[in-house]
Amino acid sequence: MEIIELYNVDESIDELSDLLINVVGEGASVGFLPPLSKVDANSFWESCVRPDVILWIAKAGGKIAATLQLHLCTKPNGTHRAEIAKLMTHPSFRQKGMAKQLMLHAEKRAKQEGRSLLILDTREGDASNFLYQSLGYKEAGRIPSFAQNAEGGIDTTVLYYKMI
Repeated sequence: MEIIELYNVDESIDELSDLLINVVGEGASVGFLPPLSKVDANSFWESCVRPDVILWIAKAGGKIAATLQLHLCTKPNGTHRAEIAKLMTHPSFRQKGMAKQLMLHAEKRAKQEGRSLLILDTREGDASNFLYQSLGYKEAGRIPSFAQNAEGGIDTTVLYYKMI
């Protein structure tokens, strides 16, 4: 596995969009509902190229297997914190440690950026909760009825934080 920081998405947009469409189609709670169009997926990835967003991909076998973003807070009272966002692993690459390696990579970079607090949220009941807890993230609380799901229901989100 190779972790690569992307400064633009031009060369990777098709693979990134296919990954996003695939995980959303499988029910991932990453801000979208199926069916997700290629146009909307492309638009999302193009919007991620910003100075306050660090975007990584994990490649395996020459293909994008996973991705993660680190959103640096730019508010004057928040320059000590960052948010972990859009951790996605292609279903055929799950349970291979890629998400964990991306998380550790993001934590290291956050420290380099002078950040001491990381925050994130994830859907209650998802396997990602175990990953975050295993990495030392502490539950800060839950928000019921936070996000709609593909079946028409509304799910609770769990907020986590970690001092680094």
